[in-house]
Amino acid sequence: MFSFPLQLQQLINLVLLLLIGFSVSSVYLSFYWIISIIILILVWEYLFLKIVYREHYFFPYSAVSTSLGVVLMMVSSTMWIYYFVIAGALLQKHLLRIDNRHIFNPSNFSLILGLLFFYNSTHIVLGQLGDEVWFAWLLVVLGFAILYRAKRWVIPLVFIVLYLLLQYYIVVLHDPVMIPETVYYRFYSVSFLLFIFFMLTDPLTTPDSVYGQTLFAFFVAFGATMLDYYYGFRVQHLFLSLFIATPLFRFFESWGVLTKKERLLMLPVIFLALGAIIIIEIQPPYHFEMEG
Repeated sequence: MFSFPLQLQQLINLVLLLLIGFSVSSVYLSFYWIISIIILILVWEYLFLKIVYREHYFFPYSAVSTSLGVVLMMVSSTMWIYYFVIAGALLQKHLLRIDNRHIFNPSNFSLILGLLFFYNSTHIVLGQLGDEVWFAWLLVVLGFAILYRAKRWVIPLVFIVLYLLLQYYIVVLHDPVMIPETVYYRFYSVSFLLFIFFMLTDPLTTPDSVYGQTLFAFFVAFGATMLDYYYGFRVQHLFLSLFIATPLFRFFESWGVLTKKERLLMLPVIFLALGAIIIIEIQPPYHFEMEG
């Protein structure tokens, strides 16, 4: 297992979780629609690599992982939206780079792209993988196995502790209708754990040092909590906080090796990310239910 490339191990984990999800929960898209998304995204990625980089063909594990991450976090009744947001995320992965690493987490970028341009047709949900306890523990074990190899195991531990503390002292204690169980219930969601162990910890968009990872986890937890405090308890706040955290930390971590051109690139990227968050936040909250 540990002789596999890290990206392949990530892909195997996501495929396993998806297959189990079909058995124990209600994955929104059918198996055949998910396969169609993967095939089209692979064609897109191969064409881009061939035309732009003129590289030899190889299997892009990360492109499939990005597709599965989006499928398990996002729902939309319009299929072409899936193709659009995933293709857009892979495009920015190749074009928006500093210090030879991409700036945004591709799966998270897809989700924000969907909310930004198709807010009424695209929703982030944390219920597709259900709430089976054994399934949640399996995800945690698989997550830690890959995070140990990637040296990112600090991030989920710090995030979980800080998220619970910040939510309690900033949100729960200041909202008369909010109860602690509302926060705790999120941890029963297998998809919420998927966010923590597979999306929040992307090795290429998170700091390398333990100190940097601790600050990163604090920033995401604090950002999501403050958005909950001012705008209400909404799922999208986790993803919005991650969306602004990744370019900020990539910018400051790479400051010493960036060229003047790269530094100038980062400033509009950060402002555009903030602008996207503001546009999404002024939209009315939505309510989405899954049956089945």
